[in-house]
Amino acid sequence: MIKIGILVGSLRKESFSKKIATNVAALFPEGYEGELIEIGNLPFYNQDDDNENNVREEYTAFRNIMKDIDAVLFVTPEYNRSVPAVISNALDIGSRPKTDNVWNGKPAAIISQSPGNLGGFGANHHLRQILSAVNMPVVQHPEAYISNSASLLDENGKINNEGTVQFLQSVIDTFVDLIKK
Repeated sequence: MIKIGILVGSLRKESFSKKIATNVAALFPEGYEGELIEIGNLPFYNQDDDNENNVREEYTAFRNIMKDIDAVLFVTPEYNRSVPAVISNALDIGSRPKTDNVWNGKPAAIISQSPGNLGGFGANHHLRQILSAVNMPVVQHPEAYISNSASLLDENGKINNEGTVQFLQSVIDTFVDLIKK
């Protein structure tokens, strides 16, 4: 079984990103398992904790979970034309110490979303820059910017637009091809 860790960049209870992530998790083929990984409980990264051999238990637990993950799907909104702090913090925690970077070489895909028209373009591209620094190969095409996300979800949180579902399936299919490489 290939384990896909799904990191969601929004902490809101009714998060559009979380609803989209739940929908997308069902699109993986047999033999692949998508799991939402909690990152909202992680304290902000502080290098002193690692340097002084006083590693926070939340850091250790998260790093251990991510070591067992084969690939990572990021589903995120855009905050101020960039990545939400919760995603950046999780990436910082997992990339330290540099000799034990849990992200190293793991395939990644990004789905950004916005209730507006831009679809999280800025967050998507800033996240790509960070993933390059932690050595994660990323699905390049199709790029997944989901605009008007609120209107794409029904009252049960399911995507109500077949074209969007087909597009997201193509993203997942490309992601699976990258994982196989």
